[in-house]
Amino acid sequence: MPVTQESTRRTELLAAAATLFSARGYHGTSMQHLGDALGLQRGSLYAHTTSKEELLFEVVDAGARHFLARAEAAYALPGPADRRLRALLIGHIETAIEHFDAATVFLNEWRYLSDDRRAAIQTERDRYERIVRDIIEDGITAGEFRVDADVAFAARLVLSAGNWTFAWYRPDGELGATEIGERFAELVLKGLQA
Repeated sequence: MPVTQESTRRTELLAAAATLFSARGYHGTSMQHLGDALGLQRGSLYAHTTSKEELLFEVVDAGARHFLARAEAAYALPGPADRRLRALLIGHIETAIEHFDAATVFLNEWRYLSDDRRAAIQTERDRYERIVRDIIEDGITAGEFRVDADVAFAARLVLSAGNWTFAWYRPDGELGATEIGERFAELVLKGLQA
């Protein structure tokens, strides 16, 4: 598919929306802010989008797709559940940092979508959590993880650890994304070990 001026402008608009929604929040970002970021009149934006919510949905959906791609790759790995759970958590942290703006918007702003769009994102979020639960259940079944582990609670712990990285991570910090993911995984896996 050839790159057109329209597709380039749309890409720029989505990148600006991700950055602004991440920094200012969905409600704190106006179409004027978006126009200013792109050097466009506010009215000109409507040639590239129907609404601010459409942009929010596309940014949130992109964030969801980034996370799901990494989770599905981790789930498909051969080998024991602890290897797959480690890969999933490292991938989660790497995704949250590599796609910082889209991930932050996915994790924080998705609740402001209209009912139908929020339901579509909830389906993706549920699919991601199901992958985490399946890996944990596989580990219990294989005898790698404790039989008394609460699968739902353990999955929430994994997701909570990964999801809050955006709140405290700093690019100039002493640890990179992979190192943070490895440390989180080490702590979670020690708690699950049989």
